[in-house]
Amino acid sequence: MPICEADPWRLQYFEGVPCPDDVRVPTEDGDAWTWYPAYKWVYNKLSVAETQGFVCGPHGIEPPAFPVFSKPVFNMRGMGIGSRVIRTEREYKANQRPGHIWMPLLDGEHVSTDVAVVDGEARWWRHTYGLPLEGGMFDYWTVLAEPRPEIEAYCGEWLGRNLRGYTGMVNFETIGSRIIEAHLRFADQWPDLYGGRPWVEALVHLYAAGEWIYDDSERRTGYSVVLFGAHNVEFSHPPAELLDEIRAMPGVTSVQVTFHQDRPPAWHAMPPGGFRLAIVNCWDLETGMRARDRLALSFWSTQHMRPRRGRKAVAAPVGND
Repeated sequence: MPICEADPWRLQYFEGVPCPDDVRVPTEDGDAWTWYPAYKWVYNKLSVAETQGFVCGPHGIEPPAFPVFSKPVFNMRGMGIGSRVIRTEREYKANQRPGHIWMPLLDGEHVSTDVAVVDGEARWWRHTYGLPLEGGMFDYWTVLAEPRPEIEAYCGEWLGRNLRGYTGMVNFETIGSRIIEAHLRFADQWPDLYGGRPWVEALVHLYAAGEWIYDDSERRTGYSVVLFGAHNVEFSHPPAELLDEIRAMPGVTSVQVTFHQDRPPAWHAMPPGGFRLAIVNCWDLETGMRARDRLALSFWSTQHMRPRRGRKAVAAPVGND
């Protein structure tokens, strides 16, 4: 197994790809932090903001103007945990937290970008954007075939200034082409939409030989459709037969059931708006939506309510209208 993958539902993308025993390819920020000590500073969001000349600072330092965006300086679990907009000085004083920072509230398209990097130089780009829902959720992601020249110019220059000497994958999150987060890994949600096994073989070669060799001339736009359920509900995985049927649908490239059914829901890192149940990757968006509807019906029939103190538990899946 070439990829050090913590989520069993994503092992399907990497199984059977040969890899030298001494090569480690991170998909988790904790592994990347440990294996690349010279570059782990990129997980410090205040440092990333400062490298771009943003007006920013830790909580306890007064912002010169509002609104600002507030978030933890480190967040190794993702999902936007602890992030929020602060619109006034009064709100800021009431919501200061240790270990949090503020930075400008950026405008523009929110894009996730994976980059293959050799000695601080970008060799391959792929961009993805999501249709947002409330509470930090996304209805679906579009994995673009086309480039984003402004992002590539800005982030490519940033790489050259800040990650010279680094070879491997980098994931950027940008708003309006400006970097809000950087990770020493790739987004392991859609390797099948990047190119499947040939792309994974190129990924392994990048870490094994320090060079990027991949024919990406046949890339196409894909979609990653997400199913959310309510928090505080215990769900069971759908039957294997149903998952096989959905995977066999024309245009569907993979199905991920994105939680551990033997662990309490609270042990999973999830956005505040809902509990992520499954992801359908596909080439046709309408097909992905139909597949999600079939999964939603299956989850509805297997859920178990967990009452909340002082309020009624909500069972209906959300984010799949």
